[in-house]
Amino acid sequence: MKQLILGGMRSGKSRLAEQRARASTRQVIYVATAIDAGDAEMAARIRRHRTRRPPEWITVEEPFALGRVLRANASPDRCLLVECLTLWLTNLLSARPERFDDEHRSLCAAVAELNSTLILVSNETGLGVVPLGELSRRFLDASGELHQTLATLCDRVTLTVAGLPLELKG
Repeated sequence: MKQLILGGMRSGKSRLAEQRARASTRQVIYVATAIDAGDAEMAARIRRHRTRRPPEWITVEEPFALGRVLRANASPDRCLLVECLTLWLTNLLSARPERFDDEHRSLCAAVAELNSTLILVSNETGLGVVPLGELSRRFLDASGELHQTLATLCDRVTLTVAGLPLELKG
């Protein structure tokens, strides 16, 4: 089963994804996309996520090449949990914009091909105002397009608000 879990900041989407990964009874490969670039607040978030993970989960840190990492770790007896696609988009658009189109295509193709249980976590960013900056608008466009594509590829799509899951598909 392929799942996309969307929600706003602090909506409970990560906890829901972790609960579903544990419930899968498969070996969990946690694919972390965050980069600790000296930002104290981001470093604290990363630490909080690390401490919540069971010790038997395998963590793979990959800020750019998600498609490659998903293919490399795919197996019917595994659950791949990607946390989080919006950080991945931010990483690409800010640090490697020339790779964005190729990495986007690679990720979507990998999701379509995978034979593993897959849980993708992302921030729903399309509910706010249109930002003034070009990069911010490009990010919102890219996340909206990515979410729409992944929603068609996934069996289940869940929107999480205030810790409550709302099933949109599946």
